[in-house]
Amino acid sequence: MEIKGIITSGKGEGAYFMSLPIYKVQFEDKLNFSPFPGTLNIKIGSEEIDLIHKIPQDKLKIIEGKENFGDVLLIKAVLNGKINGAIIFPKKTTHGENILEFIAAQNIKDELRVKDGDTVKIRFEF
Repeated sequence: MEIKGIITSGKGEGAYFMSLPIYKVQFEDKLNFSPFPGTLNIKIGSEEIDLIHKIPQDKLKIIEGKENFGDVLLIKAVLNGKINGAIIFPKKTTHGENILEFIAAQNIKDELRVKDGDTVKIRFEF
């Protein structure tokens, strides 16, 4: 499955959460890489949201939260055919369904030389 979206600015909270040991260790275990401290926010339309809802639940991996930190679901994905990573679905989030968060081992904006407003493609691996 492949979808398109537009890069958009976040609130900067991804860097904090990605650096927490409770999440970082589990991401490393499930994805075989240490995620860059931050997420790439991607705005999607209603058709893409419908496709996201069709991802089989058994293809999502879970990162378990503890105490005040919620669980996070994830699915491996490739951004623009070049960056291996994952889309994460935090159970506790301030984003609406139209914002996806992509994580990878590197700073994606620097690696791909993309900026807010640019269109990207996400291919899900399942």
